[in-house]
Amino acid sequence: MNATKIPPLLSDTLPRLAISESGFVFDPVTGHSFSVNETGMAVIRLLQQGLSLSEATAELHKDYLEKSEVIERDLLEFIGLLREQVDAGI
Repeated sequence: MNATKIPPLLSDTLPRLAISESGFVFDPVTGHSFSVNETGMAVIRLLQQGLSLSEATAELHKDYLEKSEVIERDLLEFIGLLREQVDAGI
């Protein structure tokens, strides 16, 4: 695993995203919203803390009994989908 940082567009947007307990995500700047599941909420909250890819993977590994390589792959895929959602709101 590496210390890959989150893409700049997301690192600018992530701190301002509001997440409800039901998984509703709202960007107050663009007005764009979308929904995520419980795992998606956990990932966004970890990323909002400024964790690197490897740090977020390690945190998720504590809660999900899966190989770190699988978690990292899934995390990268989620980040790609999240970026698409963020881009759609711009």
